[in-house]
Amino acid sequence: MGSIKNKLIDWKNRLKDRHMLSIIVVLFTIIVIMGIIIYKKQAEYRQASENQYNMAFYELVDYVQNVETYLAKSLISSSAEHGAETLTHVWREANLAQAYLSRLPIDSVELEKTAKFLNQVSDYSYSLSRKNINDEELTEEDLSNLEELHGYSVELENTLNQLSADINEGRIKWDELTKKGTVAFAQEVSNISKSSFSNIEENFHEYSGLIYDGAFSEHMTSDTKKGLTGDNIDEEKAKQIAIDFIGQDRVQEISSNGKSENTDIITYDFSVKVNNENEENMNISITEKGGHVLLMNYNRNVEAETISQDRANELGINFLKSKGIENMKETYFLKQDGIITINYAYTQNDVVIYPDLIKLKIALDNGEIMGIETKGYLNSHEERNIGEVKVSKETAKETLNKNLEIKSENLAIIPTEWKTEVLCWEFKGTVDDTDFLVYINAETGKEEDILVIVDTPNGTLTH
Repeated sequence: MGSIKNKLIDWKNRLKDRHMLSIIVVLFTIIVIMGIIIYKKQAEYRQASENQYNMAFYELVDYVQNVETYLAKSLISSSAEHGAETLTHVWREANLAQAYLSRLPIDSVELEKTAKFLNQVSDYSYSLSRKNINDEELTEEDLSNLEELHGYSVELENTLNQLSADINEGRIKWDELTKKGTVAFAQEVSNISKSSFSNIEENFHEYSGLIYDGAFSEHMTSDTKKGLTGDNIDEEKAKQIAIDFIGQDRVQEISSNGKSENTDIITYDFSVKVNNENEENMNISITEKGGHVLLMNYNRNVEAETISQDRANELGINFLKSKGIENMKETYFLKQDGIITINYAYTQNDVVIYPDLIKLKIALDNGEIMGIETKGYLNSHEERNIGEVKVSKETAKETLNKNLEIKSENLAIIPTEWKTEVLCWEFKGTVDDTDFLVYINAETGKEEDILVIVDTPNGTLTH
Protein backbone atom coordinates (compact mmCIF):
# COMPACT_ATOMS: atom_id res chain seq x y z
CA MET A 1 0.00 0.00 0.00
CA GLY A 2 2.86 2.32 0.94
CA SER A 3 4.54 1.54 -2.38
CA ILE A 4 1.46 2.69 -4.35
CA LYS A 5 1.24 5.84 -2.25
CA ASN A 6 4.89 6.60 -2.89
CA LYS A 7 4.41 6.13 -6.66
CA LEU A 8 1.47 8.55 -6.70
CA ILE A 9 3.48 11.11 -4.77
CA ASP A 10 6.36 10.63 -7.20
CA TRP A 11 4.02 11.09 -10.20
CA LYS A 12 2.58 14.22 -8.61
CA ASN A 13 6.06 15.62 -8.10
CA ARG A 14 6.93 14.91 -11.72
CA LEU A 15 3.84 16.79 -12.88
CA LYS A 16 5.16 19.77 -11.00
CA ASP A 17 8.16 19.60 -13.25
CA ARG A 18 7.36 22.20 -15.95
CA HIS A 19 9.22 20.21 -18.57
CA MET A 20 7.08 17.14 -17.96
CA LEU A 21 3.91 19.21 -17.96
CA SER A 22 4.87 20.76 -21.27
CA ILE A 23 5.39 17.32 -22.79
CA ILE A 24 1.93 16.21 -21.64
CA VAL A 25 0.31 19.38 -23.05
CA VAL A 26 2.10 18.91 -26.37
CA LEU A 27 1.07 15.25 -26.54
CA PHE A 28 -2.55 16.15 -25.75
CA THR A 29 -2.51 18.89 -28.39
CA ILE A 30 -1.09 16.49 -30.99
CA ILE A 31 -3.79 13.94 -30.18
CA VAL A 32 -6.52 16.59 -30.55
CA ILE A 33 -5.05 17.88 -33.84
CA MET A 34 -4.71 14.36 -35.21
CA GLY A 35 -8.32 13.69 -34.25
CA ILE A 36 -9.47 16.81 -36.08
CA ILE A 37 -7.38 15.95 -39.16
CA ILE A 38 -8.72 12.39 -39.25
CA TYR A 39 -12.29 13.67 -38.85
CA LYS A 40 -11.83 16.21 -41.66
CA LYS A 41 -10.24 13.58 -43.91
CA GLN A 42 -13.17 11.24 -43.26
CA ALA A 43 -15.62 14.06 -43.99
CA GLU A 44 -13.76 14.90 -47.21
CA TYR A 45 -13.76 11.23 -48.20
CA ARG A 46 -17.50 10.97 -47.54
CA GLN A 47 -18.13 14.12 -49.59
CA ALA A 48 -15.94 12.86 -52.43
CA SER A 49 -17.78 9.54 -52.38
CA GLU A 50 -21.12 11.35 -52.33
CA ASN A 51 -20.05 13.44 -55.34
CA GLN A 52 -18.92 10.34 -57.24
CA TYR A 53 -22.18 8.55 -56.50
CA ASN A 54 -24.20 11.59 -57.57
CA MET A 55 -22.25 11.86 -60.83
CA ALA A 56 -22.71 8.16 -61.58
CA PHE A 57 -26.42 8.30 -60.72
CA TYR A 58 -27.20 11.30 -62.92
CA GLU A 59 -25.22 9.83 -65.80
CA LEU A 60 -27.28 6.66 -65.35
CA VAL A 61 -30.49 8.70 -65.46
CA ASP A 62 -29.42 10.48 -68.66
CA TYR A 63 -28.48 7.26 -70.43
CA VAL A 64 -31.70 5.51 -69.38
CA GLN A 65 -33.65 8.48 -70.73
CA ASN A 66 -31.71 8.16 -74.01
CA VAL A 67 -32.49 4.44 -74.14
CA GLU A 68 -36.20 5.23 -73.76
CA THR A 69 -36.06 7.92 -76.48
CA TYR A 70 -34.21 5.76 -79.03
CA LEU A 71 -36.48 2.78 -78.34
CA ALA A 72 -39.47 5.03 -79.06
CA LYS A 73 -37.87 6.11 -82.34
CA SER A 74 -37.11 2.52 -83.32
CA LEU A 75 -40.82 1.71 -83.11
CA ILE A 76 -41.76 3.97 -85.99
CA SER A 77 -38.64 3.93 -88.17
CA SER A 78 -39.52 2.57 -91.60
CA SER A 79 -36.02 2.76 -93.06
CA ALA A 80 -33.61 -0.13 -92.54
CA GLU A 81 -30.66 2.27 -92.60
CA HIS A 82 -32.15 4.69 -90.08
CA GLY A 83 -33.47 1.80 -88.02
CA ALA A 84 -29.98 0.31 -87.78
CA GLU A 85 -28.59 3.67 -86.67
CA THR A 86 -31.31 4.12 -84.03
CA LEU A 87 -30.88 0.60 -82.63
CA THR A 88 -27.11 1.07 -82.51
CA HIS A 89 -27.75 4.15 -80.37
CA VAL A 90 -29.93 2.02 -78.06
CA TRP A 91 -27.14 -0.56 -77.76
CA ARG A 92 -24.55 2.11 -76.94
CA GLU A 93 -26.69 4.03 -74.44
CA ALA A 94 -27.74 0.82 -72.64
CA ASN A 95 -24.10 -0.23 -72.31
CA LEU A 96 -23.13 3.17 -70.88
CA ALA A 97 -26.09 3.03 -68.47
CA GLN A 98 -24.84 -0.36 -67.23
CA ALA A 99 -21.35 1.06 -66.67
CA TYR A 100 -22.63 3.86 -64.43
CA LEU A 101 -25.12 1.56 -62.68
CA SER A 102 -22.21 -0.62 -61.57
CA ARG A 103 -20.62 2.38 -59.79
CA LEU A 104 -23.54 2.85 -57.40
CA PRO A 105 -23.06 1.62 -53.81
CA ILE A 106 -26.24 -0.45 -53.72
CA ASP A 107 -26.53 -4.22 -53.75
CA SER A 108 -30.19 -5.05 -54.22
CA VAL A 109 -32.56 -7.27 -56.13
CA GLU A 110 -34.00 -4.21 -57.85
CA LEU A 111 -30.63 -3.15 -59.22
CA GLU A 112 -29.91 -6.69 -60.35
CA LYS A 113 -33.17 -6.56 -62.32
CA THR A 114 -32.21 -3.16 -63.72
CA ALA A 115 -28.80 -4.45 -64.81
CA LYS A 116 -30.44 -7.49 -66.38
CA PHE A 117 -32.95 -5.31 -68.24
CA LEU A 118 -30.25 -3.00 -69.61
CA ASN A 119 -28.22 -6.02 -70.68
CA GLN A 120 -31.22 -7.46 -72.52
CA VAL A 121 -31.93 -4.12 -74.21
CA SER A 122 -28.30 -3.87 -75.28
CA ASP A 123 -28.07 -7.39 -76.68
CA TYR A 124 -31.46 -7.34 -78.39
CA SER A 125 -31.04 -3.92 -80.01
CA TYR A 126 -27.60 -4.97 -81.27
CA SER A 127 -29.01 -8.13 -82.88
CA LEU A 128 -31.85 -6.19 -84.54
CA SER A 129 -29.44 -3.55 -85.83
CA ARG A 130 -27.50 -6.34 -87.54
CA LYS A 131 -30.75 -7.40 -89.18
CA ASN A 132 -31.31 -3.89 -90.50
CA ILE A 133 -27.76 -3.62 -91.77
CA ASN A 134 -28.28 -6.86 -93.70
CA ASP A 135 -31.49 -5.38 -95.20
CA GLU A 136 -33.72 -7.77 -93.28
CA GLU A 137 -37.06 -6.34 -92.25
CA LEU A 138 -38.02 -6.48 -88.60
CA THR A 139 -40.83 -8.92 -87.93
CA GLU A 140 -44.03 -8.17 -86.03
CA GLU A 141 -42.55 -10.12 -83.13
CA ASP A 142 -39.41 -7.94 -83.21
CA LEU A 143 -41.51 -4.78 -83.10
CA SER A 144 -43.68 -6.20 -80.33
CA ASN A 145 -40.59 -6.98 -78.27
CA LEU A 146 -39.25 -3.46 -78.85
CA GLU A 147 -42.58 -2.01 -77.74
CA GLU A 148 -42.45 -4.09 -74.55
CA LEU A 149 -38.87 -3.02 -73.87
CA HIS A 150 -39.89 0.59 -74.39
CA GLY A 151 -42.66 0.21 -71.81
CA TYR A 152 -40.20 -1.19 -69.28
CA SER A 153 -37.74 1.64 -70.03
CA VAL A 154 -40.43 4.23 -69.22
CA GLU A 155 -41.08 2.51 -65.87
CA LEU A 156 -37.36 2.43 -65.10
CA GLU A 157 -37.00 6.08 -66.02
CA ASN A 158 -39.86 6.98 -63.68
CA THR A 159 -38.32 4.95 -60.85
CA LEU A 160 -34.93 6.63 -61.20
CA ASN A 161 -36.52 10.06 -61.40
CA GLN A 162 -38.43 9.51 -58.17
CA LEU A 163 -35.31 8.25 -56.41
CA SER A 164 -33.47 11.30 -57.69
CA ALA A 165 -36.12 13.59 -56.25
CA ASP A 166 -35.81 11.88 -52.87
CA ILE A 167 -32.01 12.26 -52.91
CA ASN A 168 -32.19 15.89 -54.07
CA GLU A 169 -34.64 16.79 -51.31
CA GLY A 170 -32.64 15.00 -48.60
CA ARG A 171 -35.22 12.30 -47.84
CA ILE A 172 -32.61 9.66 -48.48
CA LYS A 173 -28.81 9.72 -48.68
CA TRP A 174 -26.27 7.53 -50.41
CA ASP A 175 -24.74 6.40 -47.12
CA GLU A 176 -28.20 5.24 -46.03
CA LEU A 177 -28.61 3.28 -49.24
CA THR A 178 -25.14 1.84 -48.71
CA LYS A 179 -25.90 0.77 -45.15
CA LYS A 180 -29.45 -0.43 -45.67
CA GLY A 181 -28.94 -1.69 -49.18
CA THR A 182 -31.82 -3.83 -50.32
CA VAL A 183 -34.35 -2.56 -47.78
CA ALA A 184 -33.86 1.15 -48.50
CA PHE A 185 -33.91 0.82 -52.27
CA ALA A 186 -36.83 -1.61 -52.25
CA GLN A 187 -38.76 0.84 -50.09
CA GLU A 188 -38.11 3.62 -52.59
CA VAL A 189 -39.26 1.44 -55.49
CA SER A 190 -42.40 0.39 -53.65
CA ASN A 191 -43.38 4.04 -53.10
CA ILE A 192 -43.43 4.79 -56.81
CA SER A 193 -46.50 4.86 -59.02
CA LYS A 194 -46.98 6.22 -62.50
CA SER A 195 -49.71 8.59 -61.34
CA SER A 196 -47.51 10.16 -58.67
CA PHE A 197 -44.67 10.90 -61.08
CA SER A 198 -44.77 14.08 -63.09
CA ASN A 199 -42.57 16.88 -64.41
CA ILE A 200 -39.56 14.84 -65.49
CA GLU A 201 -37.70 17.97 -66.48
CA GLU A 202 -38.07 19.49 -62.99
CA ASN A 203 -35.40 17.17 -61.58
CA PHE A 204 -33.18 16.67 -64.59
CA HIS A 205 -33.27 19.74 -66.80
CA GLU A 206 -32.63 23.18 -65.42
CA TYR A 207 -33.80 25.51 -68.17
CA SER A 208 -32.81 29.03 -67.24
CA GLY A 209 -33.19 32.01 -69.54
CA LEU A 210 -32.41 31.19 -73.14
CA ILE A 211 -30.99 27.69 -72.95
CA TYR A 212 -33.31 25.33 -74.82
CA ASP A 213 -32.77 25.36 -78.59
CA GLY A 214 -35.43 22.95 -79.78
CA ALA A 215 -34.95 20.54 -82.62
CA PHE A 216 -31.53 20.18 -84.31
CA SER A 217 -29.81 22.53 -81.85
CA GLU A 218 -26.64 20.41 -81.80
CA HIS A 219 -26.02 21.07 -85.53
CA MET A 220 -26.43 24.85 -85.55
CA THR A 221 -22.77 25.92 -85.58
CA SER A 222 -21.35 27.03 -88.91
CA ASP A 223 -17.80 28.03 -89.80
CA THR A 224 -18.91 30.52 -92.47
CA LYS A 225 -21.35 32.59 -90.33
CA LYS A 226 -23.57 33.42 -93.29
CA GLY A 227 -25.82 35.77 -91.35
CA LEU A 228 -22.93 37.70 -89.82
CA THR A 229 -22.81 40.43 -92.46
CA GLY A 230 -21.18 43.86 -92.44
CA ASP A 231 -17.86 45.47 -91.56
CA ASN A 232 -16.05 45.31 -88.22
CA ILE A 233 -16.97 47.97 -85.69
CA ASP A 234 -15.26 49.41 -82.61
CA GLU A 235 -16.48 49.30 -79.00
CA GLU A 236 -17.97 52.80 -79.04
CA LYS A 237 -20.12 51.95 -82.05
CA ALA A 238 -21.16 48.68 -80.39
CA LYS A 239 -22.19 50.59 -77.24
CA GLN A 240 -24.44 52.89 -79.27
CA ILE A 241 -26.02 49.90 -81.03
CA ALA A 242 -26.73 48.35 -77.63
CA ILE A 243 -28.33 51.58 -76.36
CA ASP A 244 -30.46 51.92 -79.49
CA PHE A 245 -31.58 48.28 -79.27
CA ILE A 246 -32.64 48.56 -75.62
CA GLY A 247 -34.03 52.09 -76.02
CA GLN A 248 -32.31 55.34 -75.11
CA ASP A 249 -35.08 56.19 -72.65
CA ARG A 250 -34.62 52.89 -70.75
CA VAL A 251 -30.83 53.00 -70.36
CA GLN A 252 -29.80 54.59 -67.07
CA GLU A 253 -26.18 53.45 -67.17
CA ILE A 254 -24.08 51.24 -69.47
CA SER A 255 -20.60 49.85 -68.78
CA SER A 256 -18.23 47.70 -70.80
CA ASN A 257 -17.45 44.12 -69.78
CA GLY A 258 -14.69 43.86 -72.37
CA LYS A 259 -14.37 41.94 -75.59
CA SER A 260 -15.05 38.19 -75.88
CA GLU A 261 -12.47 36.93 -78.36
CA ASN A 262 -12.03 33.23 -77.52
CA THR A 263 -15.54 32.45 -78.71
CA ASP A 264 -17.32 31.24 -81.83
CA ILE A 265 -18.51 34.80 -82.54
CA ILE A 266 -16.42 37.75 -81.27
CA THR A 267 -18.50 40.28 -79.32
CA TYR A 268 -18.35 43.46 -77.27
CA ASP A 269 -20.11 42.77 -73.97
CA PHE A 270 -21.94 45.36 -71.87
CA SER A 271 -23.77 45.54 -68.56
CA VAL A 272 -26.78 47.87 -68.54
CA LYS A 273 -28.76 49.36 -65.67
CA VAL A 274 -32.28 50.06 -66.90
CA ASN A 275 -34.82 52.54 -65.60
CA ASN A 276 -36.97 50.36 -63.37
CA GLU A 277 -36.87 48.85 -59.93
CA ASN A 278 -35.17 45.68 -61.12
CA GLU A 279 -31.95 45.14 -59.18
CA GLU A 280 -30.34 42.86 -61.77
CA ASN A 281 -28.45 44.44 -64.64
CA MET A 282 -29.18 43.59 -68.24
CA ASN A 283 -26.39 41.94 -70.25
CA ILE A 284 -26.04 42.53 -73.98
CA SER A 285 -23.45 41.34 -76.50
CA ILE A 286 -22.87 43.04 -79.86
CA THR A 287 -20.86 41.27 -82.58
CA GLU A 288 -17.63 42.90 -83.70
CA LYS A 289 -18.44 42.00 -87.29
CA GLY A 290 -21.51 43.85 -88.48
CA GLY A 291 -22.70 45.08 -85.07
CA HIS A 292 -25.46 42.47 -84.65
CA VAL A 293 -27.13 41.75 -81.32
CA LEU A 294 -26.02 38.23 -80.40
CA LEU A 295 -27.48 38.10 -76.91
CA MET A 296 -29.55 40.28 -74.60
CA ASN A 297 -30.84 38.96 -71.31
CA TYR A 298 -31.95 39.97 -67.85
CA ASN A 299 -34.08 38.51 -65.09
CA ARG A 300 -36.80 39.75 -62.80
CA ASN A 301 -39.64 38.19 -60.86
CA VAL A 302 -42.91 37.75 -62.75
CA GLU A 303 -45.65 37.66 -60.16
CA ALA A 304 -48.70 36.98 -62.34
CA GLU A 305 -49.41 35.59 -65.82
CA THR A 306 -51.89 37.85 -67.59
CA ILE A 307 -50.78 37.25 -71.18
CA SER A 308 -51.62 34.10 -73.14
CA GLN A 309 -49.09 32.08 -75.11
CA ASP A 310 -50.69 33.20 -78.40
CA ARG A 311 -50.44 36.85 -77.37
CA ALA A 312 -46.82 36.38 -76.30
CA ASN A 313 -46.07 34.80 -79.67
CA GLU A 314 -47.71 37.75 -81.45
CA LEU A 315 -45.65 40.21 -79.38
CA GLY A 316 -42.51 38.25 -80.24
CA ILE A 317 -43.22 38.34 -83.98
CA ASN A 318 -43.90 42.08 -83.83
CA PHE A 319 -40.70 42.69 -81.86
CA LEU A 320 -38.62 40.82 -84.45
CA LYS A 321 -40.28 42.78 -87.27
CA SER A 322 -39.47 46.04 -85.47
CA LYS A 323 -35.81 44.98 -85.55
CA GLY A 324 -35.98 44.25 -89.29
CA ILE A 325 -36.27 40.45 -88.93
CA GLU A 326 -39.13 39.18 -91.09
CA ASN A 327 -40.76 35.82 -91.91
CA MET A 328 -40.20 34.11 -88.57
CA LYS A 329 -42.44 31.29 -87.33
CA GLU A 330 -42.87 29.88 -83.82
CA THR A 331 -41.60 26.31 -83.50
CA TYR A 332 -41.03 25.25 -79.88
CA PHE A 333 -41.51 26.93 -76.52
CA LEU A 334 -40.75 26.54 -72.84
CA LYS A 335 -42.62 28.29 -70.03
CA GLN A 336 -41.18 28.69 -66.55
CA ASP A 337 -41.82 31.03 -63.62
CA GLY A 338 -44.07 33.36 -65.61
CA ILE A 339 -41.61 33.64 -68.51
CA ILE A 340 -41.97 31.97 -71.91
CA THR A 341 -39.00 31.24 -74.18
CA ILE A 342 -40.14 30.91 -77.79
CA ASN A 343 -37.97 29.56 -80.61
CA TYR A 344 -38.59 31.17 -84.00
CA ALA A 345 -37.36 29.68 -87.28
CA TYR A 346 -37.08 31.53 -90.58
CA THR A 347 -39.51 30.62 -93.36
CA GLN A 348 -38.97 31.01 -97.11
CA ASN A 349 -41.71 30.14 -99.60
CA ASP A 350 -43.60 28.28 -96.83
CA VAL A 351 -40.53 26.13 -96.09
CA VAL A 352 -39.49 26.15 -92.41
CA ILE A 353 -35.73 26.64 -92.20
CA TYR A 354 -34.73 25.27 -88.80
CA PRO A 355 -31.04 26.35 -88.83
CA ASP A 356 -32.07 30.04 -88.87
CA LEU A 357 -33.16 30.15 -85.24
CA ILE A 358 -33.86 33.08 -82.91
CA LYS A 359 -34.96 32.70 -79.30
CA LEU A 360 -37.01 35.27 -77.41
CA LYS A 361 -37.68 35.40 -73.68
CA ILE A 362 -41.00 37.13 -72.94
CA ALA A 363 -42.55 38.10 -69.60
CA LEU A 364 -46.15 36.92 -69.28
CA ASP A 365 -47.22 39.75 -66.98
CA ASN A 366 -46.68 42.67 -69.36
CA GLY A 367 -45.24 41.18 -72.56
CA GLU A 368 -41.78 42.65 -72.04
CA ILE A 369 -38.99 41.16 -74.15
CA MET A 370 -36.51 40.08 -71.47
CA GLY A 371 -34.06 38.30 -73.73
CA ILE A 372 -33.00 37.44 -77.24
CA GLU A 373 -30.41 35.05 -78.68
CA THR A 374 -29.61 35.05 -82.39
CA LYS A 375 -26.68 32.63 -82.68
CA GLY A 376 -28.44 30.14 -84.96
CA TYR A 377 -29.69 32.93 -87.21
CA LEU A 378 -26.27 34.61 -87.46
CA ASN A 379 -24.60 31.27 -88.15
CA SER A 380 -26.89 30.22 -90.98
CA HIS A 381 -29.19 32.90 -92.35
CA GLU A 382 -29.24 33.59 -96.06
CA GLU A 383 -31.77 33.37 -98.85
CA ARG A 384 -31.73 29.72 -99.93
CA ASN A 385 -31.84 28.32 -103.40
CA ILE A 386 -34.37 25.71 -102.36
CA GLY A 387 -33.88 22.54 -104.34
CA GLU A 388 -36.43 20.74 -106.43
CA VAL A 389 -38.94 18.54 -104.66
CA LYS A 390 -38.43 15.23 -106.47
CA VAL A 391 -40.39 13.08 -104.03
CA SER A 392 -44.05 14.05 -103.71
CA LYS A 393 -45.75 14.33 -100.34
CA GLU A 394 -47.90 11.32 -101.18
CA THR A 395 -44.86 9.22 -102.12
CA ALA A 396 -43.08 10.29 -98.94
CA LYS A 397 -46.12 9.24 -96.89
CA GLU A 398 -45.89 5.73 -98.30
CA THR A 399 -42.51 5.27 -96.59
CA LEU A 400 -43.87 6.16 -93.14
CA ASN A 401 -44.66 3.66 -90.43
CA LYS A 402 -48.20 2.46 -91.07
CA ASN A 403 -49.16 3.11 -87.44
CA LEU A 404 -48.26 6.82 -87.61
CA GLU A 405 -51.39 8.95 -87.38
CA ILE A 406 -50.41 12.12 -89.28
CA LYS A 407 -51.47 15.46 -87.80
CA SER A 408 -49.55 17.92 -89.98
CA GLU A 409 -47.23 17.93 -92.97
CA ASN A 410 -45.02 20.55 -94.60
CA LEU A 411 -41.63 21.14 -96.17
CA ALA A 412 -38.66 21.97 -93.96
CA ILE A 413 -34.91 22.41 -94.27
CA ILE A 414 -33.03 20.68 -91.45
CA PRO A 415 -29.32 20.68 -90.60
CA THR A 416 -27.30 17.46 -90.55
CA GLU A 417 -24.49 16.38 -88.26
CA TRP A 418 -22.09 17.03 -91.17
CA LYS A 419 -23.05 20.75 -91.12
CA THR A 420 -24.99 20.50 -94.35
CA GLU A 421 -28.68 21.10 -94.97
CA VAL A 422 -31.33 18.90 -96.51
CA LEU A 423 -34.84 19.61 -97.77
CA CYS A 424 -37.38 17.24 -96.22
CA TRP A 425 -41.03 16.53 -95.84
CA GLU A 426 -41.82 17.03 -92.16
CA PHE A 427 -44.62 14.83 -90.84
CA LYS A 428 -45.92 15.31 -87.35
CA GLY A 429 -47.86 12.33 -86.07
CA THR A 430 -48.73 10.03 -83.20
CA VAL A 431 -48.14 6.37 -82.40
CA ASP A 432 -49.47 4.92 -79.14
CA ASP A 433 -50.00 8.37 -77.59
CA THR A 434 -46.41 9.41 -78.36
CA ASP A 435 -45.87 12.35 -80.75
CA PHE A 436 -43.15 12.19 -83.39
CA LEU A 437 -41.64 14.32 -86.13
CA VAL A 438 -40.49 12.26 -89.10
CA TYR A 439 -38.30 13.78 -91.82
CA ILE A 440 -38.26 12.25 -95.30
CA ASN A 441 -35.71 13.58 -97.80
CA ALA A 442 -37.69 15.43 -100.51
CA GLU A 443 -35.08 14.55 -103.13
CA THR A 444 -34.24 10.91 -102.39
CA GLY A 445 -37.14 9.65 -100.27
CA LYS A 446 -34.69 8.56 -97.55
CA GLU A 447 -35.75 8.72 -93.91
CA GLU A 448 -33.45 11.44 -92.58
CA ASP A 449 -34.44 11.77 -88.93
CA ILE A 450 -37.06 11.05 -86.27
CA LEU A 451 -37.69 13.26 -83.24
CA VAL A 452 -39.79 12.43 -80.20
CA ILE A 453 -42.00 15.34 -79.08
CA VAL A 454 -42.41 15.68 -75.33
CA ASP A 455 -45.31 17.88 -74.22
CA THR A 456 -44.53 18.91 -70.65
CA PRO A 457 -46.57 21.17 -68.37
CA ASN A 458 -44.07 23.92 -69.18
CA GLY A 459 -43.60 23.52 -72.91
CA THR A 460 -42.84 21.44 -75.96
CA LEU A 461 -39.46 19.72 -76.15
CA THR A 462 -37.90 17.31 -78.64
CA HIS A 463 -35.41 14.45 -78.35
